[in-house]
Amino acid sequence: MEALGYDEVRTDELGSVIGVVRGEGGGGSVMLSAHLDMVAAGDPAEWEYPPFDGVIAGGCLHGRGAMDIKGPLALQVHVAAALRGGVGGDIIVAHPVFEERGGWGMDHLVRADGGLRPDVVIIGESTHGDIAIGHRGRSEVEIVARGLAGHASAPDRARNALDLVPAILAGVRDLAARQGTDPVLGRSSVVATGIDAVPASLNVIPDRVTVTLDWRILPEDTEQSLLARVRESLQPHLDRVDRRTWPGAAESVQVRTATELQRAYTGVEESRRIFSPGFLMDAGDPIVTAAARAVGTPTGNGAPARVRPWTFATDGGWTCGVRGIPTIGFAPGEERYAHTNTERLDLEEARWGYGRYLKLVPAVQGAVRSGRS
Repeated sequence: MEALGYDEVRTDELGSVIGVVRGEGGGGSVMLSAHLDMVAAGDPAEWEYPPFDGVIAGGCLHGRGAMDIKGPLALQVHVAAALRGGVGGDIIVAHPVFEERGGWGMDHLVRADGGLRPDVVIIGESTHGDIAIGHRGRSEVEIVARGLAGHASAPDRARNALDLVPAILAGVRDLAARQGTDPVLGRSSVVATGIDAVPASLNVIPDRVTVTLDWRILPEDTEQSLLARVRESLQPHLDRVDRRTWPGAAESVQVRTATELQRAYTGVEESRRIFSPGFLMDAGDPIVTAAARAVGTPTGNGAPARVRPWTFATDGGWTCGVRGIPTIGFAPGEERYAHTNTERLDLEEARWGYGRYLKLVPAVQGAVRSGRS
């Protein structure tokens, strides 16, 4: 950013990077955002090309982060520099940390007490050239059953927390069958993805078992409403547990949002709940329609870009869902390659996407200037 002549470059307390290209005045401010962090690469031997060699083959850049999200991040950095002196409003290029684990970086960037407040946000997650207008959110919920530990040779002296797992899973199945639906985003979903017993020694009867749920939520869902729905679904199944072998089963189970102690590379630590909100823009919003017209289609037939939601969560839940900042998504890349050992970015599509970004940013600034704020 410094080499490209940005007017301001800094990092915040968490290590998120913010660069600003000042506009000429008279237009809305636009934030371009692509997160800094990536998911793990896994076993390099399972990759067609080494995950960190940056191999170019078959017209694609291959490797972890090529599409999610270092490739689009690079495009955004250069787009802002290329537009310097040619737009009315400021361009803020903000690349936050921890998007892959709940969005701590973006939550901090747009915090209510003095955070960034652009007029529009463009998220650089892959859209394959479409305009994305929202997504379901994600929450990790933990169901914790507590019993009494004991030696496995004397089970009558203990109360095995694993005995409550069948009732818990039955309640989760009932919960999954009663999920809400949004006409654009589709149906929310919840599924058990892990069971952990403590102590972990296999000759000890565990006194604590945690069942973890992955819940893809709708924008109106809150942490409190999710936890209440889990408790409601569990109650009848726990009430049917034999009281002769397990008195007070329902009282032995706790429902909570999962938390994680996160440590930024700057050394800052915070215990964070694993909850990423969803969001949805109106497809008829002037910002959305201006963006679709500016981007168009790769065939150049004059039609606007397709408007649709993402299937996965992004930092847009914090900017739009929580802070109410109009947010859309645009970037090259196909979602099916994200988080896989075949991750790649088509370079011809990336070149096309860079050119469309040069049209997209002024278009959404114009939509703001025309009365949308």
